Amino acid sequence: PETVAADIDPWPGGLAQMYPYAEDILKEILGGIVDDPGTCSSQVISPQDCCGFFVQESNTSPKNDVAALLFPGVDQLDKISEIDQMVGDRTLVLFNRQFKRPADFGFAGKDKSNKIVFDKFKWGFAFQEFACRGEDVKLTFEFPNWQSCAICDEDEDLGAREIPLLDPQTSRPLYDDLETKINEVLPEPLWMRKMGEVESKGFKFQR
Repeated sequence: PETVAADIDPWPGGLAQMYPYAEDILKEILGGIVDDPGTCSSQVISPQDCCGFFVQESNTSPKNDVAALLFPGVDQLDKISEIDQMVGDRTLVLFNRQFKRPADFGFAGKDKSNKIVFDKFKWGFAFQEFACRGEDVKLTFEFPNWQSCAICDEDEDLGAREIPLLDPQTSRPLYDDLETKINEVLPEPLWMRKMGEVESKGFKFQR
């Protein structure tokens, strides 16, 4: 089949293209968190970074309101602190944050980011996908554990297979630990498995 642009980059417009879809998803999630949800208001607090602030009101009590920041990035660190203080004891969610570690904030902002974000906010749910030893690895977090698996789809007859990796754990799995486990459960690298498929079945265009 002919390759289309979406096969290469499904979101060529980046966060600006994702924003309206993410906005709908976030509002649906917030509405499911709050008992007897009322109005959900929102405002864009950084147009250039596509960062938005949302407040889902509760008809039961203002103290049950839930706030969220959509696509917060490294440039919103002070804004995160400001909004967190404004929200007070109510819940504040960082939804699809655009940073992973204190080092993303640079040397000068590392300690500040720990104080404002990493030492204060805890994971609620996460889904991450990346390559490890050439394998498609997926991490998911749903309180209280991280789970990991490799997706093998090189065999058309078997279809996509989910190969469990590390046992569920409370801390995010380390790359080296994932690589060691992959070497154990999938000793043959992906390219070698594909070569074996060619030897046994021939090239795809010949089948």
